[in-house]
Amino acid sequence: MKQIQTIAIVGAGAMGRGIAQIAAQAGKQVLLYDLNADSVKAALTDVHAVWNRLQEKGRMTAEKVQSATACLQTATDLQALARADLVVEAIVERLDVKQGLLQQLEDIVSADCVLASNTSSLSITAIAQACRHPERVAGYHFFNPVALMKVVEVIDGLRTSPEVGDALMQVSREMGHTPVRAKDMPGFIVNHAGRGMNIEGLKIAQECVAPFYQIDAIMREQAGFRMGPFELLDLTALDVSHPVMESIYRQFYDEPRFRPSPITAVRHAGKLFGRKNGEGFYKYEDGKKQLPQEPAPPALSSFAPVWVSPYHEQGQARAQQLLTELGMTMVQGDQPPADALILLTPYGEDVATLVSLHGLDPARTVALDTLFGLEQGRRRVLMCSAATTPEWRDQAWAMLASDGTAVSVIEDSAGFVAQRLVATIVNIASDIAQQQIATPSDIDAAVRLGLGYPHNGPLSMGDAVGARGLLDVLNTLQAVTGDMRYRASPWLQRRVQLGMSLTALAQCKAQ
Repeated sequence: MKQIQTIAIVGAGAMGRGIAQIAAQAGKQVLLYDLNADSVKAALTDVHAVWNRLQEKGRMTAEKVQSATACLQTATDLQALARADLVVEAIVERLDVKQGLLQQLEDIVSADCVLASNTSSLSITAIAQACRHPERVAGYHFFNPVALMKVVEVIDGLRTSPEVGDALMQVSREMGHTPVRAKDMPGFIVNHAGRGMNIEGLKIAQECVAPFYQIDAIMREQAGFRMGPFELLDLTALDVSHPVMESIYRQFYDEPRFRPSPITAVRHAGKLFGRKNGEGFYKYEDGKKQLPQEPAPPALSSFAPVWVSPYHEQGQARAQQLLTELGMTMVQGDQPPADALILLTPYGEDVATLVSLHGLDPARTVALDTLFGLEQGRRRVLMCSAATTPEWRDQAWAMLASDGTAVSVIEDSAGFVAQRLVATIVNIASDIAQQQIATPSDIDAAVRLGLGYPHNGPLSMGDAVGARGLLDVLNTLQAVTGDMRYRASPWLQRRVQLGMSLTALAQCKAQ
């Protein structure tokens, strides 16, 4: 395996300077080049300022700063990169420009120099095919800010030599990053897996199930994510995110799982990009997100008895346990009595479907999401149909909030909010594994480090929440909506059928 000691970086923007910083800190000899000499000067100033701040905070010694500074050098032309063991291009996201650069580099660098692209959206195979030796070209996708995002995707094109990817994996570890290996497919791992959160969140909002801030709150406070889909879109900026959503959808030949939303198309056209320009799905004043006032639960002194539907055994048990802890009166029987609140606990169904199927009184019927637990402090989600009356909604709302726990009241939706989102996230990750784009462990590591998802990553999250329950949600969503975006991945379906973990590899493989 090639040992990489000298790294050249072409492109002195945010990504290029970030890669230069971590490489120099690791003791690698770094050559930084950009067509714009002022960009190189600005990059040096920026990196030196970062090191000075790290020294002031005690996170780098003076000796380490001095050593890193000595390792980082600039180049005035491409010829100066001739001694590099690895060249990383971090230039404009245009296929023809990247191909032209690599063709130039082939005439300059040594025969065993690795050529790597930091592209986030272009095919590595397409970039490499312009070279005489495509076997030495690989993808090397870092995330911004490079020094803080401790993951890098190493992508093998169709002609990439395995030893080239091995060398990039090793040098990544030497630079303090966690490398993950991926096949050349649209979105690689992180941008592919990240479609679930954004696309399904937008679909929920488009159906007017709940406002943006409530969807985000549910994903944070019920499902355990750091951010909801709209906070994340505002952070990454819609002028970046919307084109990526459209690109991945088209690259997968209009795969329904990745279907973009007209919501982002309209907001993109209106330049509501997010934090970067002060207004996106939220408004920002002095960089601080502005939130609407959450409605307070009704103040009720007495409660009607509750009939919990027996249609879902696990959901019924969890709801009954909560109501017992809250001191509520429950009634039994195959059918609800005329004076009782009807509480459903569906996995994937909406209220209207179950009311119609079982002949229930729609005015008194509500649903509670039990999939993620109902303990005090975890946000609870109450769903009403178009026929649920305000009096019965308020009964359920006040009841569920009686121990001080926040309650989101949403419109009728197959799969609530978090059920739909988490099931979609896990399903897409499962399909990445099914296509062998990456191993289960690399999928989990990439998404955990690249997107900050809980439970060590999406496949581990599926195991923690319950893969069988998520499969039920997907199958029911597809049956209720008829939308192929919810079809279950064979990886998820078969592992549930076999009682296997979603992170488990097959015991035998086709020869």
